[in-house]
Amino acid sequence: MPASTRTTREAWIEAGLSALADGGPDAVRVDVLAQKLGVTRGGFYHQFESRPAFLDALLDTWEHRSTEDVRQRVEREGGDARRKVARAGMLTFSDELLPIDLAVRDWARRDDAVATRLRRVDNQRMHYLRDLISEFCTDPDEVEARGMLAFALAIGNNFVAAEHLGSSRAEVLKRATQLLLG
Repeated sequence: MPASTRTTREAWIEAGLSALADGGPDAVRVDVLAQKLGVTRGGFYHQFESRPAFLDALLDTWEHRSTEDVRQRVEREGGDARRKVARAGMLTFSDELLPIDLAVRDWARRDDAVATRLRRVDNQRMHYLRDLISEFCTDPDEVEARGMLAFALAIGNNFVAAEHLGSSRAEVLKRATQLLLG
């Protein structure tokens, strides 16, 4: 039976984000994704004008999910500002979003347009963090420092290979978060 020529835009984007997370932008190949989705290459062009347009759509989806979607979910779930900061970090750097975020960060090192977009996303995230931290901390310098530390902890933790004495990584991260939000 021949492969189908059509599949949804969303299915292409999900497959593309998975490929991006697994191998960076070079892994986002139309032929490979078409085979994975069980459709023809022509099906891709029913949804996207070109591979660059597809890559932009992937970045658009990542940006929306890791900013507006996270913020809306945190606000909907409620709680005090400390709980919201912790929740935003958990959602932003979840198993679903973290691999994509790390791939985008790596990609941004080699592509100025992606770096510009990453800066915009990080600025939105920091703005939200500042707003939340300002609810329990009045010193603007401390708000900025706590925001930077929280952000650096969430991202940098993924690059630290050190073992922890007497505690698991999860326990150390929990304690570090408590210190930041204390």
